[in-house]
Amino acid sequence: MTAPILIFGWGNPSRGDDALGPLFVERVAALGLEELECLTDFQLQVEHALDLQDRQRVLFVDASLTAQAPFEHRPLQPARDASFSSHAMTPEAVMQVYADLHGKVPPPCELLAIRGECFKLGEPLSPRAAEHLEAALAWAIGWLGRPASADSPK
Repeated sequence: MTAPILIFGWGNPSRGDDALGPLFVERVAALGLEELECLTDFQLQVEHALDLQDRQRVLFVDASLTAQAPFEHRPLQPARDASFSSHAMTPEAVMQVYADLHGKVPPPCELLAIRGECFKLGEPLSPRAAEHLEAALAWAIGWLGRPASADSPK
């Protein structure tokens, strides 16, 4: 049986703050919630559209150099963008693949962009990014407690 909620984080744990997505997912997975599935990868790819199947809602989580600190959150809509045919995709492009495959809109999806500062190879998570991660995790507890209908764009 497919868990109704998917949290999908991506990033490279060997590149400093780029580890924020996978670290977030690791911490949320430790909560042990039955209604939740947690996935990570280095980047989004076309095959990830299959992970949206039978979900009530999805939270995509990534590190960002441009997000306001400590994080930004926003609803997503399917879109065919420049990443659509590339190796690494945006969440919107993954959603568009889902729509194209299934002939219907994907489940409600949102992006949690956690502010990072240092993405150098071999660097550890920066102290500021660690603070931003904690703030994002505190926010996620409330998000997980809301019913799926509360996630619909207003």
